Amino acid sequence: MTAFAVSRIRRGLLAASALSLALPAFAQSSTPTRILVGFPPGGGTDAIARLLGDRLKDQLGAPVVVENRAGAGGQIAAQALKAAPPDGNTLFLSHDHSISILPLVTRNPGFEPASDFVPVAGFATFANALAISGGTPARSLQEYVQAVRASGGKDTIGVPAPASIPEFLVGLIGERYKLDLQAAPYRGSAPMMADMLGNQIKAGIGSVPDFIENHRAGKVRIVAVIGDRRQPLLPDVPTFKELGFANLDDLPYYGLFAPAGTPAPALDRMGQALQRVLALPDVRERLTAMGLTVGYLPQAQFANVVRRYTQTWDGIIKGSGFQPK
Repeated sequence: MTAFAVSRIRRGLLAASALSLALPAFAQSSTPTRILVGFPPGGGTDAIARLLGDRLKDQLGAPVVVENRAGAGGQIAAQALKAAPPDGNTLFLSHDHSISILPLVTRNPGFEPASDFVPVAGFATFANALAISGGTPARSLQEYVQAVRASGGKDTIGVPAPASIPEFLVGLIGERYKLDLQAAPYRGSAPMMADMLGNQIKAGIGSVPDFIENHRAGKVRIVAVIGDRRQPLLPDVPTFKELGFANLDDLPYYGLFAPAGTPAPALDRMGQALQRVLALPDVRERLTAMGLTVGYLPQAQFANVVRRYTQTWDGIIKGSGFQPK
């Protein structure tokens, strides 16, 4: 081989090496990323995970698979996250219930968020809401209360998981209006919504993302939301605070979590990829249309939000007299 040929090969190798160093870190991995979801396909959380997963694959340069581990209000998915290797390839997309509420209402949930998980980043808040089935004449909380009183003062309200904030809201509504209201727990929002659409139950409590499309279609009616202000998508719907309920100001959160021990570079890589996805106008538009208030929260800030929210509901749940089961 001539000296000229050797020189050309060396220059080619150096150029290839420089190019690989210049490429973003996310483009160098082809290992699939799993996003665990604790609820069945078809619900609000599943739709959010699939939207973000589809865009994250472009940012990470690798496949992203949404894996539904439905059951027990996200407990099964949370346990799966705990058992996953801390290599940055398994994440848990969750709202407040699995992370903040389950450990407060379950005696042995099989995981401890503070020691078994690490927050990656937060990406949205949302409001829980009371919705009434389209086949029910009531068009407001007051009309629903009057209808229940007229039929004997008893009713069943659907909730997407047992011992959840929606279930505690059922108790608060019953207490305030002196009604015998019982929560009917489902395995996620999708089967609850199916029964609401079929008029098997008159009302349900879940997240705005769970209800918003059917509310727009007139198939259910959202009549009250939590929070200290009305939701932009629902300017005509009053807050529970406006209706005289106290301590319902804090909004639930959505975020990504990883197994404890996941290396900081992997967490940073995923957090930065999520931030880029949330900056895409169509992603923000679609999440907003689902009823979310979109806002990226880096790891430390998101950890503080989770901690504060958990402490608030710890006080409310203990004050209700609920005993972990």
